[in-house]
Amino acid sequence: MKRLISALAVAATMAAPGMAVAQNAGLSANFGEIRLNAGFTPDPYRVEITAGGSIDAYTDTDLPGACVGDISDAPDFEVTYSAGSLPLVFRTRSSTDTTLIINGPDGHWYCDDDSWGDGDAEVRFNKPSSGTYDIWIGTFNGGTASASLLITETP
Repeated sequence: MKRLISALAVAATMAAPGMAVAQNAGLSANFGEIRLNAGFTPDPYRVEITAGGSIDAYTDTDLPGACVGDISDAPDFEVTYSAGSLPLVFRTRSSTDTTLIINGPDGHWYCDDDSWGDGDAEVRFNKPSSGTYDIWIGTFNGGTASASLLITETP
């Protein structure tokens, strides 16, 4: 019985399959959170953050291979969204090469580096789900940098 309890305790502390070991969406977001409903204004909604962190998303986590950049343990920002018929788009803007990692309401990871051009990232949900989006903004070449997170429903 003691062995069974010990085995269950060890199993409970291990990360579930497909979940990042280092990223904890349950932590308070570094730069806050917001609730947005479809049709929100102002559009785009802008948040100033410090991108980057001490965790290499590619080598130090169980995130999918497309997830790159140096990030923090906690999400940088959290959006609770009530979806409508419009797309939901997350973009980064910085003078430094930034990456974007999002844990969507479905529990899947969505990642990008450079899709918005000139070192800026974009993740687009053409048919977004209602729920919580936990967002990490990484730096591609290490360190930290000033960055903006833009949330929009217009292309």
